Amino acid sequence: MDYLKAFGAIKGRIVHTLEIDRLPAGAVSRLWLQVTTDGMGQAVHLPVLVAKGAHQGPVLGLTAAIHGNEINGISVIQHFFRDIQVDRLSGVVVGVPVVNVPAVLLRQRRFFDETDLNTIMPGREDGNAAQVYAFRITDRIIRHFDYLIDLHTAGSGRENAFFVRANLEDPVTRQMAFLQNAPVVIHNPASDGSLRGVADTLGIQAITVELGKPQMFEKSIVRSALAGIYNLMYSLEMIEGTLEPPAHEPLICKTSYWFFSDSGGILSVWPQIGDFLYRDQPVASLRNIFGDLIKTYTAPEDGVMIGKSVDPINQTGGRILHLGILDPTWRYGEDN
Repeated sequence: MDYLKAFGAIKGRIVHTLEIDRLPAGAVSRLWLQVTTDGMGQAVHLPVLVAKGAHQGPVLGLTAAIHGNEINGISVIQHFFRDIQVDRLSGVVVGVPVVNVPAVLLRQRRFFDETDLNTIMPGREDGNAAQVYAFRITDRIIRHFDYLIDLHTAGSGRENAFFVRANLEDPVTRQMAFLQNAPVVIHNPASDGSLRGVADTLGIQAITVELGKPQMFEKSIVRSALAGIYNLMYSLEMIEGTLEPPAHEPLICKTSYWFFSDSGGILSVWPQIGDFLYRDQPVASLRNIFGDLIKTYTAPEDGVMIGKSVDPINQTGGRILHLGILDPTWRYGEDN
């Protein structure tokens, strides 16, 4: 497949690695970065946008669609580079609107061999197809960043709140998280194998921002994500502006987890995203194909619902809802 044609006739220079020093200052550059070649020897290119200011400053990376159905982040990056005033910019913003090119084109979540790229970072130089792809993204793009906002959404058949994952014990990533003005912030140290995890090992300050539903654009969430990016840039003095305060103080969670069904059937999850749940509160019903009630599920403990299954067909071990457990020791505005 000709990946450039599949993405449309878009002008851009073909490169093999990101060389920020070679790009013009005071301009936005469009690049096609060759990562690998496919089974016919055709190049697989990543779209990369680089806004290079006229003045020195940090390098901020924006990445989206490491899972192929997480496309809200694509719209965020498109809008950002459409509106950025490069003549006012100090430093560099690098946008990768599609990290997982094969998955986006195949309209699926995982890489073409069914590997989850966000579990194998930084990959291997001499590994299998997914590992080499992950290694070259890390080596050719990610390592150049000083800061990273990695944009995600829920998976297929699920819905997420607008929330942030960050290591709240690190003062820099804590501030980055709070600047996003998300309703929920979760203390979540970067895990091995994730893009945020490998950024952390490279000394890059990184957060993950979850942006709602998969395989669709949600205008309100896109606007909120853009406001968070600009807040971070104001804080880093990359661009002049006034911080936008949150509409409400975020709920801060010390951890979060999904809980699962122990039988298959037709699932209905009743609470809405963002609802506070109480221990033993009924939250979902499971019925057989004839409509008979099999089981009513209850909340295992107090918490806020930050994700839920919206697919009624639920097999044994299927996800029900994602519960965030509040942390009373953290307060927004304290040392952030």
